[in-house]
Amino acid sequence: MENSYSASEEKIIQDLFPQKFNRKGILWVIGLSLVCLIGLFAYYRQLRYGLVVTAMRDYASWGIYISNFVFFVAISLVGSLITAVFRLAHVEWSTPLTRISEMIAVAAILFASIIIIVDMGSPERFYNLFLYGRVQSPIIWDVIVISTYFVISILLLYYPLLPDIKILLQFKEKNGSRLNKFYSFIGSFWKGTKEQNRLSRNALHVLSVTIIPVAFCIHTVTSWLFATTYRPGWDSTNFGAYFISGAFLVGAGSVIVAMYILRNAYSLEHYITRGHFEKMGRIVVLLALLYLYFNVNEYLVPAFKMKKSEDAHLTGLFAGEFAPLFWFAILVGMILPILILIFRRGRRPLPAFIAGIMVVIGAWFKRYLIVTPTLLHPFLPMHNVPENYRHYFPTWEEWSIAIASLAGCMLVITILCRIFPIVPIQETLTEHHHQAILTEQNHEIAK
Repeated sequence: MENSYSASEEKIIQDLFPQKFNRKGILWVIGLSLVCLIGLFAYYRQLRYGLVVTAMRDYASWGIYISNFVFFVAISLVGSLITAVFRLAHVEWSTPLTRISEMIAVAAILFASIIIIVDMGSPERFYNLFLYGRVQSPIIWDVIVISTYFVISILLLYYPLLPDIKILLQFKEKNGSRLNKFYSFIGSFWKGTKEQNRLSRNALHVLSVTIIPVAFCIHTVTSWLFATTYRPGWDSTNFGAYFISGAFLVGAGSVIVAMYILRNAYSLEHYITRGHFEKMGRIVVLLALLYLYFNVNEYLVPAFKMKKSEDAHLTGLFAGEFAPLFWFAILVGMILPILILIFRRGRRPLPAFIAGIMVVIGAWFKRYLIVTPTLLHPFLPMHNVPENYRHYFPTWEEWSIAIASLAGCMLVITILCRIFPIVPIQETLTEHHHQAILTEQNHEIAK
């Protein structure tokens, strides 16, 4: 199709155009798909035989599934951090990161919803939440805010895609018939008129403003699911801020990981630059320090009072059976990333990627530690119960389903990266045009 793009603009479009999978990409998709199939088989066994195939019992009634749920909800906050907050603050350098963050947010909140249904044991009862949900219950609040957050995240991903889809449809020979039909279905109405652009800008502004309180609500309500349950370690008024700060941290860490992988896989060094790793590294340091503060606050106060009911829980974390995991989560998830990223050399792409991996892994174990130790140390001591009620370690079915949910999330992100431009094309072209004008003006001034 004929177009009026300059040579430099054509170069940008070619660089950012969705690319087909190479051999490594195909193997990656096959590997993730196999993991998901194993998880589906494990879930089939759970549906057939019931939750008895898991290690969850009367006391440890929440296990690795709820840990994954909290983890996915935390990662999803990256959409509001990068897209909404930075957009409203007119942070121009974040443009190459907005699409990545929204893809992560959509995939994470999707699998947060799926893993909750898996945890229910009887998925056919899910509709009862809508038919008989009680407004007094934080569970129904969670259903409402997750559904709202998912819809807003989809829209925040979709609206900025429309100008890019118009560009993709101008290069139909590169897409293939199926993708062209898909692009036409979701975006052929977009003509790029002044009225459409105005409506899109207004819609994005409204969505950006709306998603921030909704994001805070989703993490606060998730924390209330724990805090309103009378258990040692959960009986805290600090949980809302504790969860939000942790979600900001793991969200920022996941963006750094995605930046590095996609930058290398699709040769985006000119668009996702070392400057982006520098800035995101600084943000991660700030968020890690904030989360570390809330961790100190969360454990120091009950440790100082050391009520008998909290004694076993805290002892188990700091020096007992959960101590290795606890100190691993603190050191690897917060302290080591700070020590790496606080230095300029540590904010280079590879060290920043390593720090991001640490943040994400540490965050998952932190969510596991929020759930399991508390349930195994109830206020009323366990008496006359089988020995396996006193411990919890996931069965292979639980591990398979949990790992499959993580693989499924990565698979969704991978497919979205194959279908849509990873870096917004139209916004990059606009910035390129503005930069060219500024350069020309500077030359005129210099003359």
